[in-house]
Amino acid sequence: MRSGQIARTQPLCPSFGYSRGRPIDRFYIEKFLADHAGDIRGRVLEIGDDAYSRRFGGDRITRQDVLDVRPGQPGATLTGSLADPDVLPAGAFDCIILTQTLHLIFDLQRAVDQVRRALGPDGVALITVPGISAVDRSDWGASWQWSFTAASLQRLLGGAFDPDKVACAVHGNLFAATAFLHGAAVEDVNANSLGLVDAAYPVTIVARAAA
Repeated sequence: MRSGQIARTQPLCPSFGYSRGRPIDRFYIEKFLADHAGDIRGRVLEIGDDAYSRRFGGDRITRQDVLDVRPGQPGATLTGSLADPDVLPAGAFDCIILTQTLHLIFDLQRAVDQVRRALGPDGVALITVPGISAVDRSDWGASWQWSFTAASLQRLLGGAFDPDKVACAVHGNLFAATAFLHGAAVEDVNANSLGLVDAAYPVTIVARAAA
């Protein structure tokens, strides 16, 4: 981004940069999943669709489930909210991919409790949440409840998981946060600048939580 592009009151793209390429938060989300691809195996649950499961789990997956809160969605094998105790089977999953979902649920602790309950003995949840972000302008905006810090995510997950088995990390810096808020895509910026971490500007917070 050039300096003149930030002297504006409207974003370059109002949908997180999707119209221009890959959103900046997806750069961090996909790096996190690639770094932990070995955890994506066995019976896997993903939210909304199975795109990340297929991309990063491949033939390590023996059974795929998809949870969607909206009834009748193509590809969904489970329907309902994560906060509903009757939605996820207990002890069923080896991996749960939970990207950019928790901020849409008001009762966070109940949702995290259900995620922990749904994992098998050696199961792992791979979780990402927004930090500094615009609020979705489309359907999900009305459900957008929270943004996070690494401290709040660690404390939240520590209420359901053994805190020693939860590892949180921050991705982002001033440049990345500014570009993301303006709706720039990865293709608009120097990707090397995205890799620098300044915890004061958390664009995306990630966590690996093991059962």
